[in-house]
Amino acid sequence: MSNEIKVPVLGESIVEGTLARWHKKVGDTVNAGDVLADLETDKVNVEVTASEPGVITALHKSEGDSVAVGEIIATVGTQTAATTPVTARADAEPPKPTAPAAAQTTPTPATPVARNVAAEAGVDLNAVSGSGPSGRITKQDVINATQQKSAPATQSSATTTSVDASERREERVKMSRRRQTIAQRLVQAQQTAAMLTTFNEVDLSRVMDIRKRKKDSFKEQNGVGLGFMSFFTKATTSALKAFPAVNAEIQGDEIVYKHYYDIGVAVSTDDGLVVPVLRDADQRSFAEIEKGIESLAKKARENKLAISDLMGGTFTITNGGVFGSLMSTPILNAPQVGILGMHKIQERPVVVNGQIVVRPMMYIALSYDHRIIDGSTAVRFLVHIKDMLEDPDSLLLQF
Repeated sequence: MSNEIKVPVLGESIVEGTLARWHKKVGDTVNAGDVLADLETDKVNVEVTASEPGVITALHKSEGDSVAVGEIIATVGTQTAATTPVTARADAEPPKPTAPAAAQTTPTPATPVARNVAAEAGVDLNAVSGSGPSGRITKQDVINATQQKSAPATQSSATTTSVDASERREERVKMSRRRQTIAQRLVQAQQTAAMLTTFNEVDLSRVMDIRKRKKDSFKEQNGVGLGFMSFFTKATTSALKAFPAVNAEIQGDEIVYKHYYDIGVAVSTDDGLVVPVLRDADQRSFAEIEKGIESLAKKARENKLAISDLMGGTFTITNGGVFGSLMSTPILNAPQVGILGMHKIQERPVVVNGQIVVRPMMYIALSYDHRIIDGSTAVRFLVHIKDMLEDPDSLLLQF
């Protein structure tokens, strides 16, 4: 008897993925619950597990193949390895007796993208040191190892040619499914929305003073640091209530005004940008916002986000300032019609009451869909956020 391993349901609107990695090979013994493969989708990665014990008799797909929901990717025989017939595809590995437990090795932890890059470059992951969470190998770790591997060859060839080949080196790496989807959606957003961006600047003196005075007691009481995101999230939800069109969505010839505030927070990961959603942000305290964002960011970087973490945001905040960006024009996260861009805090001379003073300033940007948001609404929306942050007494009432 045998058990067919199929691609599980991957989540709302996701019908296919990429087989990023096999954890088992033909001939391996598996137990119920063992991870057989990693699937990469445009939103999250999914583990395929064995539903019952047995022996792998066939792998029907290779790493890098596209697979659809419900498609058979492997067969697990319920007999022993010695009596189970092997029906693997011709290019699969031949069956091998199961090694004693002492001889088995733990698979090297690496992101799916890192594994693809390593396979393309012929790099042994066992020889690569990981810099990611829990020692996980990232794409950059593999690239660094590739460059070190090619260095001796470059040096030896320098004596026989007048052109250093390394100066014209090219590398061809297949885009991950997530990166392909990001590219497609960004282009789609620009093509389908009448997108404009308006800018303003915020004096963060008051906010920084509050953080300085409250940071120790806040962390002691709540177990999390008091960051800028809680202030910006509070100011943003206040502005969204004042200007409902910015929290709306276009569906056909109708405008859907949403009276709940699920704020997407852009997080950069090794596999690309993801936007997990902080639910009911307007109802959360400062501490709850900070804990929620910290939890989502951790899950994103450890590749543990669920589909539910990414669905249904009404507005997005992205912070390019953590990378040093002084100003940018963020692209809409469709079908949302607005996105707020935060940037680097930089001390600049400004005029206050006729005097030139140095203040910690931040440029903020609102990209918006001009089809339902007028320019005056967009400008007043940013001014509302600016006013809340420069005089945050109303925000502190919710502290």
